[in-house]
Amino acid sequence: MEFNLFTFIFLLAILTSVITLLWLNFRQDRAIKATFDAVPENFKDSISLEDHQKAGRYTQAKLLVSHFEVIFSTIVLLIWTIGGGINWLDIFWRNNITESSLVLGTAFIISIMLIASLIDLPFSIYRNFILEQKFGFNRMTILTFLSDLVKELLLTLIVSIPLIFAILYLMDVMGNYWWLYVWLTLSIFTMTMMWIYPTFIAPIFNKFEPLKNNSLRDRIDNLLQRTGFKNDGIFVMDGSKRSSHGNAYFTGLGKNKRIVFFDTLLKGMEDREVEAILAHELGHFHHKHIRQRMISTFIFSLISLALLGYLINQSWFFSGLGIAEGSSHTALILFSLILPVFSFFITPFSNLISRKHEFQADAFAARHTDANDLISSLVKLYRENSSSLSPDKYYSAFHDTHPSATLRIERLK
Repeated sequence: MEFNLFTFIFLLAILTSVITLLWLNFRQDRAIKATFDAVPENFKDSISLEDHQKAGRYTQAKLLVSHFEVIFSTIVLLIWTIGGGINWLDIFWRNNITESSLVLGTAFIISIMLIASLIDLPFSIYRNFILEQKFGFNRMTILTFLSDLVKELLLTLIVSIPLIFAILYLMDVMGNYWWLYVWLTLSIFTMTMMWIYPTFIAPIFNKFEPLKNNSLRDRIDNLLQRTGFKNDGIFVMDGSKRSSHGNAYFTGLGKNKRIVFFDTLLKGMEDREVEAILAHELGHFHHKHIRQRMISTFIFSLISLALLGYLINQSWFFSGLGIAEGSSHTALILFSLILPVFSFFITPFSNLISRKHEFQADAFAARHTDANDLISSLVKLYRENSSSLSPDKYYSAFHDTHPSATLRIERLK
């Protein structure tokens, strides 16, 4: 391991991000304790003290897990990089695959992905079968968990192997501007996956049935006509198979768009409240938020790949992160590992834009439905999902893509 200036910059960035994350967690915990014995004023008539305190305990339990995950993931990252883990794995594959650099690189990257999934497995088991179970949210059986695990593994291998092979090929044959061709490939791949997800991928994990509630369907059809939105169907997903948390979402691209409601959401809402939730989601399309996020993502990925195009030719980039012999596949893995460390500091800005979009979508819903219906639906969602009503403002800036419950409801009123 050869320490250089970049090594110290990397370690400083890790130290700063870890201290910030732990500090934010402690602030959030303090905010929960400060409001634990009193329901916020706007919710006194709709949320009981018992439900409010359950949400506080749930948030604190998740924070405790977060403390451990932050420290553990940092240790794993250091082992992978300056600890020599990636370098050791690279040497292992170089000694066992000599006939093709593309096969070598693909095997190396896939093995990293599988090891990372294996490392995360205990946390996934804890979150589902201990944390979520303790607060009454988990409905997933061991059989469902294992089935999802196998499906995810097979799907990842089927999709990732040819994609990784193609990326490494482009990096080898396209000269100094390989990153532009890789960016085009990834952009096309992303849009293709968004288009096929509703009809080919999502049904692998869940059952989707057409909405059978005729009165609600009439309401939704009327709302869609008023707002000029076209879709490929309204479906109910068996979310209760895994969790009691309720949700709704849009999926798909172009004409292949679906409106999906969790069955857990429909059981707890009045028809007019579901309509208001849907109007909020339509607001995102009306204001072209989905398109804006896609463009932002594509721009960020282009800048990131261009930066990698520079770093891949710098020996200090590899040596400073524990790699003895630089290559396309080690560069990809190193960059994917360190990018979240440095991009962490711009998270508040992206979240600020996202929260602005949520306010705009709320305003759209208030224009096309009764604002009080959206308020009552939000209150139910916060109560049923045990969401914190008064998060710490700095914690929220780094972690929340949605405004706090208090701010959203004050704005709607």
